[in-house]
Amino acid sequence: MFGSSPRNAANAYSKVSMETGVLAADPHKLIVMLFDGALLAIVNATQQIGAGKIPEKGRSISHAIAIVESGLRASLNKEVGGDLARNLDALYGYIVKQLLLANLHNDVDKLFESQKLLGELRSAWEQIAPVKVAQAEQNERVNVPFDSLAPRKSSHFSA
Repeated sequence: MFGSSPRNAANAYSKVSMETGVLAADPHKLIVMLFDGALLAIVNATQQIGAGKIPEKGRSISHAIAIVESGLRASLNKEVGGDLARNLDALYGYIVKQLLLANLHNDVDKLFESQKLLGELRSAWEQIAPVKVAQAEQNERVNVPFDSLAPRKSSHFSA
């Protein structure tokens, strides 16, 4: 009716949905979305190797590498993050190397290793979600004995 195939409509809807999700996401959720995108690209590449779709496999792996390099790795602040950020940087570098080798040799084992590492990082990242941190802080406050002389945090402004 509108001169557009259902597939094109579905792709347009998916793109708008993703863009809306990105605009509405907090920084923590954006990192989860980067992990999800890289993991999906790796799964696609694995399937494409099995189907003999080599050009598509190359595009999927390139997409995963771009997400790891330009998204996850680029978001690290090595000055503030200290050893943790430096270790993550090295791990992301290793994952990129594995992805490059997987692409070069059609090596699904290297794809599986990259998928496993990124999946573990994603899981760890989800464990430190801001809501969970806020809940842990609230639990700590509940267990602190009341001290009538202790200063209290206030959200009110005084003039």
